[in-house]
Amino acid sequence: MDEVIEEDLCGHYEITGEQASQLDREGFLRLPGVLNPATLGTAVSSVHHATTNSPQLTRPRRERSAYEMAFVQEMNLWQRYEEIRPLVYSPKLARIAAELLGVDGVRLYHDQALVKEAHGGKTPWHCDQYYWPLDTDRTLTAWIPLDDVPLEQGPLAFAKGSHRVDVGRELDISEASEQKIIAHDAWPEFELDEAPFRAGDISVHLGWTFHGARPNNTDSERSVFTIIYVADGTPLAEPVTQGQLDDREKWLPDSRIGEPIDSWLNPLLWHRDGSHVGAVERAVPIAKRMGTIVLD
Repeated sequence: MDEVIEEDLCGHYEITGEQASQLDREGFLRLPGVLNPATLGTAVSSVHHATTNSPQLTRPRRERSAYEMAFVQEMNLWQRYEEIRPLVYSPKLARIAAELLGVDGVRLYHDQALVKEAHGGKTPWHCDQYYWPLDTDRTLTAWIPLDDVPLEQGPLAFAKGSHRVDVGRELDISEASEQKIIAHDAWPEFELDEAPFRAGDISVHLGWTFHGARPNNTDSERSVFTIIYVADGTPLAEPVTQGQLDDREKWLPDSRIGEPIDSWLNPLLWHRDGSHVGAVERAVPIAKRMGTIVLD
């Protein structure tokens, strides 16, 4: 790996107490200039290969669900692509997550490539933790655009403070679910934050924060990579939704309900005591897998 890129991924990005307070208060945070745009280039080929070969693209758009219209989604690229592992295992990003969450260390839940196709649909309002059987609210998703994302391309938008109110936590991502969410009495009280991103900027949001994105009204695709972090020591919770049942099987192998999550699919990415050092060297070999699923 190029020395400049390695330094970028392993360096330190200063997090202030005010930023941690803002995350706790609003449920999300925008962080400017976290990564060098050249560093992001190392992820582009992996994201492009994974999404252009996605099974989602075997069906015409008119036959896809609202979820599938929102973006082409491929998960856990770190299992399949050597080039993207330094980004997923980045101590800089993981430390940001740990310091913002106020925990000693964080583990990987899973990563995602999210490509909103040219003239692709909107991302309905939703919260991610509907899908996660985790006995904690100390979760954080880093949303990392690989290029500039102007307003007309559908940057991620957030409902400020929505993580503090249950306006539809039992709902998945769909057009019907969004209608129920925005019809909730509390919804008009949330200030919506929607702003463009520059390559190198990232956003982070908590698991119960409601977010969405407008359609991509341009002729170019919007390429984004996300990494989901969970506090080290988090126990596996009893799944209560179909999404959580699926996630337990796919992303949380060898974990027992009520016991801390610790498996080959959930490596420690950063810890205050330095026990994360060498994590990428200890990672499982590259294989055609997505979580516990063996791919063709």
